[in-house]
Amino acid sequence: MKVLKFGGTSVGSVESLKNVKNIVESQDDQVIVVVSALGGVTDLLLEMTHKAEARDDSYEPMVEQLLNRHNSVIEGVVPANQQAQCKAIMQQFIVQGLTQFFSMLYANQNLDADYKAQVEDAIVAHGETLSSAIVTCMLGAVPHFSPNFIKTKDVDGERLLDNATFDLIAQEFKGRKEKVHVTQGFISEDSSNGAKTNLGRGGSDFTAALIAAALDASSLEIWTDVDGFYTADPKKDPTATIMPRMTYQQALDMCQAGAKVIYAPTLSPVAIKHIPVWVKNTFNPQAPGTLIE
Repeated sequence: MKVLKFGGTSVGSVESLKNVKNIVESQDDQVIVVVSALGGVTDLLLEMTHKAEARDDSYEPMVEQLLNRHNSVIEGVVPANQQAQCKAIMQQFIVQGLTQFFSMLYANQNLDADYKAQVEDAIVAHGETLSSAIVTCMLGAVPHFSPNFIKTKDVDGERLLDNATFDLIAQEFKGRKEKVHVTQGFISEDSSNGAKTNLGRGGSDFTAALIAAALDASSLEIWTDVDGFYTADPKKDPTATIMPRMTYQQALDMCQAGAKVIYAPTLSPVAIKHIPVWVKNTFNPQAPGTLIE
Protein backbone atom coordinates (compact mmCIF):
# COMPACT_ATOMS: atom_id res chain seq x y z
CA MET A 1 0.00 0.00 0.00
CA LYS A 2 1.17 3.49 -0.91
CA VAL A 3 0.15 6.93 0.29
CA LEU A 4 0.04 9.62 -2.41
CA LYS A 5 -0.34 13.26 -1.43
CA PHE A 6 -1.34 15.89 -4.00
CA GLY A 7 -0.92 19.57 -3.13
CA GLY A 8 -2.99 22.58 -4.10
CA THR A 9 -1.34 23.15 -7.47
CA SER A 10 -1.76 19.45 -8.28
CA VAL A 11 -5.53 19.69 -7.75
CA GLY A 12 -5.88 23.31 -8.82
CA SER A 13 -7.12 22.91 -12.39
CA VAL A 14 -8.84 20.51 -14.75
CA GLU A 15 -5.54 19.80 -16.50
CA SER A 16 -3.66 19.00 -13.30
CA LEU A 17 -6.50 16.86 -11.96
CA LYS A 18 -6.45 14.78 -15.13
CA ASN A 19 -2.76 14.19 -14.41
CA VAL A 20 -3.70 13.12 -10.87
CA LYS A 21 -6.21 10.65 -12.29
CA ASN A 22 -3.62 9.15 -14.63
CA ILE A 23 -1.05 8.89 -11.84
CA VAL A 24 -3.44 7.16 -9.44
CA GLU A 25 -4.86 4.80 -12.04
CA SER A 26 -1.36 3.74 -13.10
CA GLN A 27 -0.60 2.38 -9.62
CA ASP A 28 -0.48 -1.37 -9.13
CA ASP A 29 -0.75 -1.13 -5.34
CA GLN A 30 -3.63 -0.12 -3.12
CA VAL A 31 -3.39 3.65 -2.62
CA ILE A 32 -4.58 6.24 -0.14
CA VAL A 33 -4.81 9.64 -1.81
CA VAL A 34 -4.44 12.71 0.42
CA VAL A 35 -5.46 16.02 -1.14
CA SER A 36 -5.09 19.70 -0.33
CA ALA A 37 -7.69 22.33 -1.18
CA LEU A 38 -7.75 23.57 -4.77
CA GLY A 39 -4.88 26.00 -5.26
CA GLY A 40 -5.67 29.40 -3.73
CA VAL A 41 -8.91 28.31 -2.05
CA THR A 42 -7.54 28.36 1.51
CA ASP A 43 -6.34 31.94 1.03
CA LEU A 44 -9.72 32.88 -0.45
CA LEU A 45 -11.57 31.37 2.51
CA LEU A 46 -9.36 33.30 4.91
CA GLU A 47 -9.96 36.53 2.99
CA MET A 48 -13.71 35.96 3.09
CA THR A 49 -13.54 35.24 6.81
CA HIS A 50 -11.67 38.47 7.52
CA LYS A 51 -14.15 40.46 5.44
CA ALA A 52 -17.09 39.00 7.35
CA GLU A 53 -15.41 39.74 10.68
CA ALA A 54 -14.86 43.34 9.54
CA ARG A 55 -18.53 43.67 8.46
CA ASP A 56 -17.45 44.00 4.85
CA ASP A 57 -20.24 42.43 2.81
CA SER A 58 -18.05 42.11 -0.27
CA TYR A 59 -17.49 38.53 0.90
CA GLU A 60 -20.99 37.67 -0.39
CA PRO A 61 -20.26 37.60 -4.16
CA MET A 62 -17.10 35.63 -3.37
CA VAL A 63 -19.31 32.73 -2.25
CA GLU A 64 -20.69 32.46 -5.78
CA GLN A 65 -17.16 32.76 -7.16
CA LEU A 66 -16.07 29.84 -4.98
CA LEU A 67 -19.03 27.73 -6.08
CA ASN A 68 -18.48 28.47 -9.77
CA ARG A 69 -14.81 27.50 -9.59
CA HIS A 70 -15.54 24.13 -8.02
CA ASN A 71 -18.43 23.42 -10.38
CA SER A 72 -16.23 24.26 -13.35
CA VAL A 73 -13.66 21.72 -12.18
CA ILE A 74 -16.40 19.13 -11.70
CA GLU A 75 -17.57 19.63 -15.29
CA GLY A 76 -14.01 19.04 -16.50
CA VAL A 77 -13.07 15.89 -14.56
CA VAL A 78 -16.09 14.13 -13.02
CA PRO A 79 -18.03 11.57 -15.12
CA ALA A 80 -21.23 13.10 -16.50
CA ASN A 81 -23.52 10.75 -14.59
CA GLN A 82 -22.00 11.86 -11.26
CA GLN A 83 -21.75 15.60 -11.85
CA ALA A 84 -25.17 16.47 -10.45
CA GLN A 85 -24.44 14.64 -7.19
CA CYS A 86 -21.02 16.24 -6.86
CA LYS A 87 -22.44 19.71 -7.56
CA ALA A 88 -25.07 19.12 -4.90
CA ILE A 89 -22.26 18.57 -2.39
CA MET A 90 -20.69 21.89 -3.46
CA GLN A 91 -24.04 23.63 -3.04
CA GLN A 92 -24.52 22.19 0.43
CA PHE A 93 -21.07 22.99 1.75
CA ILE A 94 -20.50 26.34 0.04
CA VAL A 95 -23.85 28.07 -0.29
CA GLN A 96 -25.49 26.63 2.82
CA GLY A 97 -22.64 25.78 5.18
CA LEU A 98 -20.18 28.58 4.53
CA THR A 99 -22.84 31.27 4.22
CA GLN A 100 -24.07 30.45 7.72
CA PHE A 101 -20.58 30.78 9.17
CA PHE A 102 -19.91 34.07 7.39
CA SER A 103 -23.30 35.49 8.39
CA MET A 104 -22.62 34.64 12.03
CA LEU A 105 -19.24 36.37 11.96
CA TYR A 106 -20.75 39.37 10.20
CA ALA A 107 -23.61 39.73 12.68
CA ASN A 108 -21.74 39.02 15.92
CA GLN A 109 -18.84 41.35 16.54
CA ASN A 110 -18.25 40.34 20.17
CA LEU A 111 -17.67 36.64 19.84
CA ASP A 112 -15.37 35.00 22.36
CA ALA A 113 -11.86 34.80 20.87
CA ASP A 114 -11.59 31.03 21.33
CA TYR A 115 -14.98 30.46 19.73
CA LYS A 116 -14.12 32.76 16.83
CA ALA A 117 -10.92 30.77 16.26
CA GLN A 118 -12.96 27.56 16.15
CA VAL A 119 -15.30 29.10 13.57
CA GLU A 120 -12.33 30.19 11.44
CA ASP A 121 -10.86 26.68 11.56
CA ALA A 122 -14.23 25.21 10.57
CA ILE A 123 -14.43 27.60 7.60
CA VAL A 124 -10.93 26.81 6.36
CA ALA A 125 -11.63 23.07 6.63
CA HIS A 126 -14.12 23.42 3.78
CA GLY A 127 -11.31 23.76 1.22
CA GLU A 128 -10.06 20.21 1.66
CA THR A 129 -13.57 18.82 2.12
CA LEU A 130 -14.62 20.24 -1.27
CA SER A 131 -11.53 19.16 -3.19
CA SER A 132 -11.62 15.65 -1.75
CA ALA A 133 -15.27 15.28 -2.80
CA ILE A 134 -14.30 16.14 -6.37
CA VAL A 135 -11.31 13.78 -6.40
CA THR A 136 -13.40 10.98 -4.88
CA CYS A 137 -16.01 11.36 -7.64
CA MET A 138 -13.33 11.63 -10.32
CA LEU A 139 -11.60 8.42 -9.22
CA GLY A 140 -14.63 6.43 -8.10
CA ALA A 141 -12.78 6.04 -4.80
CA VAL A 142 -13.78 5.31 -1.21
CA PRO A 143 -14.14 8.58 0.76
CA HIS A 144 -12.79 9.11 4.27
CA PHE A 145 -13.09 12.15 6.56
CA SER A 146 -9.70 12.89 8.13
CA PRO A 147 -11.00 14.60 11.32
CA ASN A 148 -12.39 11.18 12.28
CA PHE A 149 -8.84 9.89 12.73
CA ILE A 150 -6.41 12.86 12.73
CA LYS A 151 -6.73 14.22 16.27
CA THR A 152 -5.13 17.15 18.03
CA LYS A 153 -5.05 18.29 21.65
CA ASP A 154 -4.44 21.59 23.39
CA VAL A 155 -1.38 21.60 25.64
CA ASP A 156 -0.81 24.91 27.41
CA GLY A 157 -2.31 26.81 24.49
CA GLU A 158 -0.33 24.92 21.85
CA ARG A 159 -2.05 22.58 19.41
CA LEU A 160 -0.28 19.23 19.29
CA LEU A 161 -0.94 15.88 17.65
CA ASP A 162 -2.86 13.44 19.85
CA ASN A 163 -1.06 10.07 19.76
CA ALA A 164 -4.47 8.35 19.55
CA THR A 165 -4.25 9.34 15.87
CA PHE A 166 -2.12 6.32 14.97
CA ASP A 167 -4.57 3.74 16.33
CA LEU A 168 -7.50 5.59 14.76
CA ILE A 169 -5.82 5.58 11.34
CA ALA A 170 -5.29 1.82 11.63
CA GLN A 171 -8.94 1.31 12.58
CA GLU A 172 -10.04 3.43 9.61
CA PHE A 173 -8.03 1.74 6.88
CA LYS A 174 -6.73 -1.68 7.88
CA GLY A 175 -8.58 -4.58 6.34
CA ARG A 176 -10.07 -2.47 3.54
CA LYS A 177 -9.80 -4.22 0.17
CA GLU A 178 -10.79 -1.38 -2.17
CA LYS A 179 -7.92 -0.15 -4.32
CA VAL A 180 -8.30 3.65 -4.07
CA HIS A 181 -9.18 5.68 -0.99
CA VAL A 182 -9.34 9.48 -0.72
CA THR A 183 -9.07 11.73 2.31
CA GLN A 184 -8.24 15.31 3.23
CA GLY A 185 -4.91 16.69 4.33
CA PHE A 186 -4.50 19.59 6.76
CA ILE A 187 -7.79 19.30 8.66
CA SER A 188 -8.19 17.53 12.00
CA GLU A 189 -10.31 17.50 15.13
CA ASP A 190 -9.77 18.33 18.80
CA SER A 191 -9.93 15.04 20.67
CA SER A 192 -11.53 16.63 23.74
CA ASN A 193 -14.38 18.68 22.28
CA GLY A 194 -14.76 17.68 18.62
CA ALA A 195 -13.97 21.16 17.30
CA LYS A 196 -12.45 21.28 13.81
CA THR A 197 -8.74 22.10 13.93
CA ASN A 198 -5.90 21.97 11.40
CA LEU A 199 -2.26 20.98 11.23
CA GLY A 200 -1.07 24.34 9.87
CA ARG A 201 0.24 25.32 6.45
CA GLY A 202 1.97 22.30 4.98
CA GLY A 203 -0.20 20.08 7.13
CA SER A 204 -1.37 17.97 4.18
CA ASP A 205 2.15 16.57 3.84
CA PHE A 206 2.10 15.78 7.56
CA THR A 207 -1.30 14.08 7.32
CA ALA A 208 0.01 11.84 4.55
CA ALA A 209 3.10 10.97 6.58
CA LEU A 210 1.01 10.08 9.63
CA ILE A 211 -1.15 7.76 7.55
CA ALA A 212 1.89 6.15 5.92
CA ALA A 213 3.55 5.59 9.31
CA ALA A 214 0.43 4.20 10.99
CA LEU A 215 -0.16 1.72 8.17
CA ASP A 216 3.50 0.81 7.49
CA ALA A 217 3.05 1.89 3.88
CA SER A 218 5.57 0.73 1.30
CA SER A 219 6.20 4.38 0.37
CA LEU A 220 4.95 7.93 0.66
CA GLU A 221 4.79 10.00 -2.53
CA ILE A 222 4.57 13.79 -2.32
CA TRP A 223 3.27 15.04 -5.67
CA THR A 224 3.93 18.74 -6.19
CA ASP A 225 4.90 21.20 -8.94
CA VAL A 226 8.69 20.64 -8.99
CA ASP A 227 10.74 17.66 -10.15
CA GLY A 228 12.27 17.08 -6.71
CA PHE A 229 14.92 18.59 -4.45
CA TYR A 230 17.47 20.71 -6.30
CA THR A 231 21.10 21.23 -5.31
CA ALA A 232 20.30 24.97 -5.09
CA ASP A 233 17.42 27.33 -5.78
CA PRO A 234 16.97 26.94 -9.58
CA LYS A 235 15.50 30.45 -9.77
CA LYS A 236 18.80 31.86 -8.52
CA ASP A 237 21.27 29.29 -9.78
CA PRO A 238 20.82 28.07 -13.38
CA THR A 239 23.34 25.28 -12.75
CA ALA A 240 21.15 23.69 -10.05
CA THR A 241 20.33 20.04 -10.67
CA ILE A 242 17.92 17.53 -9.19
CA MET A 243 19.19 15.40 -6.32
CA PRO A 244 18.12 11.83 -7.17
CA ARG A 245 18.61 10.50 -3.62
CA MET A 246 19.07 11.95 -0.16
CA THR A 247 18.74 10.97 3.48
CA TYR A 248 15.96 12.05 5.81
CA GLN A 249 18.46 14.29 7.61
CA GLN A 250 19.65 15.92 4.40
CA ALA A 251 16.05 16.65 3.39
CA LEU A 252 15.27 18.04 6.85
CA ASP A 253 18.34 20.27 6.75
CA MET A 254 17.31 21.65 3.35
CA CYS A 255 13.75 22.27 4.52
CA GLN A 256 14.98 24.09 7.60
CA ALA A 257 17.32 26.12 5.38
CA GLY A 258 14.35 27.36 3.36
CA ALA A 259 13.57 24.72 0.73
CA LYS A 260 9.77 24.59 0.46
CA VAL A 261 9.55 21.29 -1.34
CA ILE A 262 7.90 19.49 1.58
CA TYR A 263 6.76 20.41 5.10
CA ALA A 264 9.64 19.59 7.49
CA PRO A 265 7.60 17.77 10.20
CA THR A 266 6.53 15.31 7.50
CA LEU A 267 9.86 13.50 7.74
CA SER A 268 9.76 12.41 11.38
CA PRO A 269 6.96 9.80 11.33
CA VAL A 270 8.19 8.15 8.13
CA ALA A 271 11.86 8.21 9.17
CA ILE A 272 11.02 6.34 12.38
CA LYS A 273 9.41 3.60 10.29
CA HIS A 274 12.08 3.74 7.53
CA ILE A 275 9.41 4.44 4.91
CA PRO A 276 10.90 5.85 1.68
CA VAL A 277 9.55 9.21 0.49
CA TRP A 278 9.38 10.21 -3.16
CA VAL A 279 9.05 13.84 -4.23
CA LYS A 280 7.60 13.98 -7.74
CA ASN A 281 6.06 16.44 -10.17
CA THR A 282 2.37 16.10 -11.04
CA PHE A 283 2.99 18.14 -14.19
CA ASN A 284 5.98 16.03 -15.24
CA PRO A 285 5.27 12.54 -13.87
CA GLN A 286 7.92 10.94 -16.09
CA ALA A 287 10.69 12.79 -14.20
CA PRO A 288 12.55 10.46 -11.80
CA GLY A 289 12.01 12.73 -8.79
CA THR A 290 13.94 12.62 -5.52
CA LEU A 291 14.01 9.59 -3.24
CA ILE A 292 14.42 10.28 0.50
CA GLU A 293 15.39 7.29 2.60
